[in-house]
Amino acid sequence: MTRPMENCGFATALRAIEGKWKVDILCELGTAARRFGRLRQAIPAISEKMLAQQLRELEADGLVSRTTYPETPPKVVYSLTERGAALNVAAEALCQWGLRYGDDAGQVEARAVASA
Repeated sequence: MTRPMENCGFATALRAIEGKWKVDILCELGTAARRFGRLRQAIPAISEKMLAQQLRELEADGLVSRTTYPETPPKVVYSLTERGAALNVAAEALCQWGLRYGDDAGQVEARAVASA
């Protein structure tokens, strides 16, 4: 027997962005394709190891593409795929919700921390 949430599109979308830094990475790539170093500069709190890991996961999920140019040293550029761009568009509604109900969302955050 399947649970109701297993086939829920919302749950699928949440699993795609699961991880502390994926939303930040998707937002940055939503403005322009970027090299690894530029992404690292744009998200200063993320470690290089975590950025590399999150990018690999986003690439495996088909949300980010990695293009390597045959130069010395090699040039690698990350960009959103069509699927990743569509997820960013869908996430915009959640961003607007957070802006509108930010004070209430703080209560949700406090409950999540307290129950952890």
